[in-house]
Amino acid sequence: MTVSHTIVLPRIMEIGHDACQKLPEVLRSLAATKPLIITDKMMVQLGYVDKIQALLAAVGISADVFDDTVPEPTDSSISAGVARIQNGAYDVIIALGGGSPIDSAKAIAILGKFGGEIRDYKFPRQVHESGVPIVAIPTTAGTGSEATKFTIITDEESNEKLLCVGLGFMPVAAIIDYSLTTSVPARTTADTGIDAMTHAIEAYVSQKRSLYSDAQALAALRLIGPNLQAAYHDGKNAAAREAMMLGSTLAGIAFCNSSVALVHGMSRPIGAFFHVPHGLSNAMLLPAVTEFSIPAAPERYADCARALGVADVNDSDAEANSRLIRFLKDLNQELQVPSLAEFGAEHAEFEARVVTMCEQAFASGSPSNNPRVPNQEEMLALYRSLWATVSAN
Repeated sequence: MTVSHTIVLPRIMEIGHDACQKLPEVLRSLAATKPLIITDKMMVQLGYVDKIQALLAAVGISADVFDDTVPEPTDSSISAGVARIQNGAYDVIIALGGGSPIDSAKAIAILGKFGGEIRDYKFPRQVHESGVPIVAIPTTAGTGSEATKFTIITDEESNEKLLCVGLGFMPVAAIIDYSLTTSVPARTTADTGIDAMTHAIEAYVSQKRSLYSDAQALAALRLIGPNLQAAYHDGKNAAAREAMMLGSTLAGIAFCNSSVALVHGMSRPIGAFFHVPHGLSNAMLLPAVTEFSIPAAPERYADCARALGVADVNDSDAEANSRLIRFLKDLNQELQVPSLAEFGAEHAEFEARVVTMCEQAFASGSPSNNPRVPNQEEMLALYRSLWATVSAN
């Protein structure tokens, strides 16, 4: 029986070198004349904000700036941005930066227009109301947030990363300009790159997948596989940066129209409790969760291995999956992904939190999309395996 699938995309996408030059044209097509740039201090320091403002000033548009977003945004970190929107007459938000500024902008766009607290909008609520329109300009090849209907904001009171979902969080436009990523440091390149790879793998094995999301996921893996290490070792490698940027966006489209799964469900509590950057916590989990999940979808994971280029078309599924696990473990070593202990987490605190982490992971809904859904004991074992995993730094 054929089942229809809803496909959601930004209305406008500009992709390629110097795509940022199209920003005035994009704003004109949206009939927007008063933008607020939502970004972080690093984008200001790198001069990207000045460039955007100058580009707009040349066509007579004055853009204000809110640069107080933080990594792994919280309900309190976005509150000043919400106030800016509520007290201004802005008709568009330009979200400039990595996943955190873009996620912050998505929450600010909805709360600024409709009020309330971010916890009021958490999944399973579907947020289909249209907030202030967002033009997303990513500066990392990782989250794919420029092409998704999701945002993640931490509720500080409960110390829970809230997953918020709905058409209201989808940017109306995305400008994907890989030249903005050449200044990204190696650590961030690694973490965001593994995040993008995880998005593509999880979208492909998810129980919510479709032929459409499959096509995007495999295309993303074919771009990411040969280029992640190259971009990590040489940030000025334009071909690798371009491939990673497009791969990240395609992976975002894939999981937005399929889902993420167990890695992401378990990753969010690690970030909330131990302040591990999202891509890094995904990297910590990916080899163990993949190994756990393969028995329930060996053909799917083998397809991922072949798309990444780590297995040959002539390899059996079992051989391909063996190569995939070896690749993921070796990749973490090459990209110097630390264990949770090496990152600085205390084992006693981890043990005190781990049951709550399981509860939050299950509550997010993501683990139920996995091809193999763990019970609590299995999830506890996966979490505890992080302490046995030490990278060869």
